[in-house]
Amino acid sequence: MKIDRRDFVKKATLAGVGTATLSSGAMAGSGEETQARQRRQRSTMNNIRLGFIGVGNRGSSHVRNSMNVGSADIVAICDINENSLASASEMITGRDRPAPTIYTGSDFAYLDMLEKENLDAVIISTPWEWHGRMAVAAMKAGAYTGLEVPACVTLDECWDLVNTHEATGTELFFLENRNFRRNLMALLNMVRQDVFGELLHCRCAYLHDLRGVKFNDGEEYNYRPGRPLKFGKDAYAEAKWRGLHSIRRNGDLYPTHSIGPIAKLLDINNGNQFLSLSAFASKARGLEKFVKDHGGENHPLSKTQWNCGDIVTSTINCANGETVIVTHDTNNPRPKDDDYIVQGTKGLWYGDWKSIYIENVSPGNRYEDEDPWVQKYDHKYWREMEERAEGSGHHGTDYILLYEFIDLVKNRKKSTLDVYDAASWSAISHLSEMSISKGGMPVDFPDFTRGQWVKFKYDKAFAIDDDFPYAVDRIFEY
Repeated sequence: MKIDRRDFVKKATLAGVGTATLSSGAMAGSGEETQARQRRQRSTMNNIRLGFIGVGNRGSSHVRNSMNVGSADIVAICDINENSLASASEMITGRDRPAPTIYTGSDFAYLDMLEKENLDAVIISTPWEWHGRMAVAAMKAGAYTGLEVPACVTLDECWDLVNTHEATGTELFFLENRNFRRNLMALLNMVRQDVFGELLHCRCAYLHDLRGVKFNDGEEYNYRPGRPLKFGKDAYAEAKWRGLHSIRRNGDLYPTHSIGPIAKLLDINNGNQFLSLSAFASKARGLEKFVKDHGGENHPLSKTQWNCGDIVTSTINCANGETVIVTHDTNNPRPKDDDYIVQGTKGLWYGDWKSIYIENVSPGNRYEDEDPWVQKYDHKYWREMEERAEGSGHHGTDYILLYEFIDLVKNRKKSTLDVYDAASWSAISHLSEMSISKGGMPVDFPDFTRGQWVKFKYDKAFAIDDDFPYAVDRIFEY
């Protein structure tokens, strides 16, 4: 019986894939669909056909950078906000590009786009709670899926991503821009070449005052004193939804910026694995105080019960014996920093001080500036594309991120930040909630590779001019 693709994609997406019980081939679609997809994936192409789900602040940045990178035709965009659609479309046509087809009108208009457009790839930049289901639908449609962070909110959604990838063979690229930061890519080269010796312990954090993002009326991206406090459906951009997570949940809500680079340094899913996590949360005071400071004691939001602790600290144990501390704090007044530390048997890197100490190498038994080390171990992406990346966002990392994604799609390569990375890093959110609810008791990390992480190990004899350092020929027997 021939499967109607539109009906199949919509029904399967709404229902979800379920947890880790999906058998291989269960969602391969009709034979004609599978063959067509394989033909597309074997073919070479000039420009890829690229679609966007979500073209707000983050999505429009990806639109701009994809045009700057080149090799991509933006053929379709989807959003529920007409202003965002108009702005993104104008951005595209203003570069003498054909106007994209617009999909809107309902929360599920993206399904129509995936069904009607023969897309090579799609980039998803929407509220967190939509990421999992949209990525599942995109992979089922055969589109190489670029997914913003975090990939998922729940463990079930993490398994849905893994199961769908394994059933369809469609690749997912996790759009974690922190992994493309210049000094962190150089740091990975240093670790590969044994500068720090055997790694023992790492520390990382997302420490960023986002109170102004969570109460925003649209005048500016961040709240400006004197403006009305807006929150939820009447607010602007992320203020519509981001703060709601702090009411409904208590855990590390945004872990992937922190853990992404550290996971790659530790070879997670490639000869190493996260084993367990224990988390604790402080009291919740920051958002309540912000509302009262700027809206007064009688503001309607002043009685809101905030559930998420202001500071959430998670400790992770790894299969190879390393420990990792991850901290989340977005509700308090503070400068932005990352609290990175990488400690090995020969020395360490202290990220916030931008300093390195290597025993018997660093002069005077003191920290030294990281800059000479970054220059020595600089990745070729940055040496070759620094000028092109300038001004792209996040100090150039956004350009490098989109360059990597478009290159993967165009040349039919396996993802370098893949579905197993997306699931493992994003799972910290749900696991921290579980641990906090149990008084900090350790909880086991799911093995999204189903035991196959033990088969893969990066070659430590890594040359800095080799291919992208995250790449590994990871062929799982699913």
